[in-house]
Amino acid sequence: MAEITYRRTGELLRQLFKILMSSPDGMFGRDAIKQLEGSVSLSPYEAGDYPSGGRRFDRIVRFATVDCSKAGWLVKEKGRWSITEDGRKAYSDFTDGEDFYRKARKLYQAWEKNKSGYPSESSFTGEPASQPTELEDSAVEQSADVTFEAADEQARLEIEQFLHSMPPFEFQHLVADLLRAMDYHVEWVSPPGKDGGIDVLAYSDPLGTKPPRIKVQVKRVLQKVDINGLKSFAAVLDDEDIGLFVSAGGFTKDAEEYARSHAKRRITLIDLQRLVELWIRFYDKLAEVARRRFPLTPIYFLTPQD
Repeated sequence: MAEITYRRTGELLRQLFKILMSSPDGMFGRDAIKQLEGSVSLSPYEAGDYPSGGRRFDRIVRFATVDCSKAGWLVKEKGRWSITEDGRKAYSDFTDGEDFYRKARKLYQAWEKNKSGYPSESSFTGEPASQPTELEDSAVEQSADVTFEAADEQARLEIEQFLHSMPPFEFQHLVADLLRAMDYHVEWVSPPGKDGGIDVLAYSDPLGTKPPRIKVQVKRVLQKVDINGLKSFAAVLDDEDIGLFVSAGGFTKDAEEYARSHAKRRITLIDLQRLVELWIRFYDKLAEVARRRFPLTPIYFLTPQD
């Protein structure tokens, strides 16, 4: 008989939490599961595949994280997983794997009963007459949450890899394409070489006679842009300019704070996630050459029911 026990599942979850807690910015779920696999020994059953497709180990872990997410211990945002303060506390309080997972299941049941956000300790009373020791294998295999989550995460990861591998000059033109689709008038895109801190210049009118002038700096690097990089960009902005800083690697927290507090010279930060969201939003208005530069196709899945 197939065994997916509460104890084993809880032990895997605690090890997963340990991995995620060492990554403050979170990790893609598939990367966290891969790290988890490297730190534990899989049983022959876990290492096998379900008849309907998908490896059992991956689906068991993803299925169990649904409970942790509804318990408020784990946040899943745009494919990335990160542990909340409540999750850190639970990891500290429930050192036994089975106790850890049973608590998450209990809080999930409270969430399901209320459907009004994260559950509180008082929102669930009583215990079932008999507590199961194993998860239902069929529920794990057929979970719509797991199927949707894995597909969404895979798509996001492939998009990130595609954009990170794009030549820097091509990436600049992609940003210019997006601005045109948003009805801005792109005056200039910097050729390869030194650019003086400006990669794209755009206006809100065809002749460029009306303020503001939009100055754009584009970084296709993996590293986060820090506050010094943002200050250098701010130095090339005049009083009536608006700055857009596009960074594939994102921004450090001090850079984000600097942009928020920079009232006189307005700066908008665009990381890779926001760039992709805008690209999808304005996809129908993109020129054909722009779509060929970064082609996307929507695929529909059955939405998991909360």
